[in-house]
Amino acid sequence: MMENSPSILALDFDGVICDGLIEYFQVAWRAYSGVWHAENKIPPDGLAETFYPLRAVIETGWEMPVLIKALIEGISEEQIYQEWHNISKQILEKDNLKSQDIAKELDSIRDEWINNDLDGWLSLNRFYPGTIEKIRSIASSSVELYIITTKEGRFVKQLLQRWGVELNSELIFGKEVKRPKYEIIRELIKKHNISPGNVWFVEDRLKTLQVVKKLPDLQDVKLFLASWGYNTASEREAAKNDERIKLISLAQFVQDSFAW
Repeated sequence: MMENSPSILALDFDGVICDGLIEYFQVAWRAYSGVWHAENKIPPDGLAETFYPLRAVIETGWEMPVLIKALIEGISEEQIYQEWHNISKQILEKDNLKSQDIAKELDSIRDEWINNDLDGWLSLNRFYPGTIEKIRSIASSSVELYIITTKEGRFVKQLLQRWGVELNSELIFGKEVKRPKYEIIRELIKKHNISPGNVWFVEDRLKTLQVVKKLPDLQDVKLFLASWGYNTASEREAAKNDERIKLISLAQFVQDSFAW
């Protein structure tokens, strides 16, 4: 193994490996239409284009239909960027909804779509240039590769299989594990009996990296913010000015780790 390589490379999926913006919007719109009983089943012109950059505020899948609800109600993009947590909470309370129910609706729509039109569903998810080749390269090296994501692990597995990448289920930690990403990183360190400094974690959500950064036992984990993922200009600027978090480009990511 190269000196400047990790023992464990932990990767987020959406926003690091896979660009699912088109699928996100299509599934979110269907879920929104079902939950709020939309009369018009066709999304308004321009809604998807407004939704795409705002994906950066989403932490878990159930928020996506709520984001569409917020946009339909005329809440401004600026408000959403600044106050999304409160806005999403208020929408749920106003309509007496639970996040778990919306999540179930979202997953149910995905399952039905996959069962009825797998090729159509898969075609809406696109891998960032070079990421599939990077995954193959890591998987065949001495580096232990793990995917840690808030997406359902079974969806991740299906998408990778589509492109000929077979990862064992134990290497994919999806939403179903119901544990924070930092806890999973701790478990991997313990499992492999390595020091935290031998773990590299690539994520597109700055807040997730900041949580890891604050934990004393994980202070040596190397943290990377994926600049091509679902984050904002201000978050990327914050990463540039953070000694612990390194902003990495897609061009760097797909190269050998010495280029990071």
